[in-house]
Amino acid sequence: MESTTDSHAPLLEAKNLVKSYRRRRVVDEVCLNVEPGEIVGLLGANGAGKTTTFRMIVGMIRADAGDVFFRGRKITKLFMYKRARLGMGYLSQEPSVFRRMSVEDNILAVLEAIGIPRQARRARLEELLDELSLGNLRKSIADTLSGGERRRLEITRGLATNPNLILLDEPFSGVDPKAVQDVQQILASLADRGIGILLTDHNVHETLKITGRSYIIHEGKVLKEGAPAALIASEEVRRVYLGDSFGPIAPAAHDSVSEGLGGEEEDALDG
Repeated sequence: MESTTDSHAPLLEAKNLVKSYRRRRVVDEVCLNVEPGEIVGLLGANGAGKTTTFRMIVGMIRADAGDVFFRGRKITKLFMYKRARLGMGYLSQEPSVFRRMSVEDNILAVLEAIGIPRQARRARLEELLDELSLGNLRKSIADTLSGGERRRLEITRGLATNPNLILLDEPFSGVDPKAVQDVQQILASLADRGIGILLTDHNVHETLKITGRSYIIHEGKVLKEGAPAALIASEEVRRVYLGDSFGPIAPAAHDSVSEGLGGEEEDALDG
């Protein structure tokens, strides 16, 4: 039987995760955690083991060994939909909206699917449209949205379940630089509300701008964990992942995410 919720435990905790394919151990005793209101990155080169680690945490693949805990409850063997019911949201790298439906119908479809009573759906819809400034796009067909607008809609759909934690796979992929900033502001705003966030993305600069901590995965293990400045300063991280030419993250770039929100809220498969 799964353990009960522990209010003193980390929001998300992965303990000693292991996964092998064809006798090759691609994830080797990986441990990580995310606290409420924290934005944490999971980074690594192609083939390092980060994607497999992420997918075990999401529930897409089963770990050979180790456990995943959510709010102190062991969820290692729970299916994705059961994890979602506990408050664990997931945004896929692939487009997850109904392309031929309007923005508001996309949101209403989720509200119906999770069992929100009909009389309460409209009120919740308005809240969600307002939350990420989608009101002016409510009648737009999803297929006509820009990459950034689509990402906002996907995040809004994810928020419909009132998650405590959101797992994002490549949130900056397929969107222009301005939209990347918008997504960063949204994530900072969600963290300000106490929502924990774990994200993995190949855009290292943009990930380090928004994360308070990141884990660097190398050869299936956690090479180093820490704040962006510490990771960039690490000779070992530069040698195996970032490279010598990786420049510093300008402090203003990270601060601007929070400042931009000031007026709204007081911010075998591997890659």
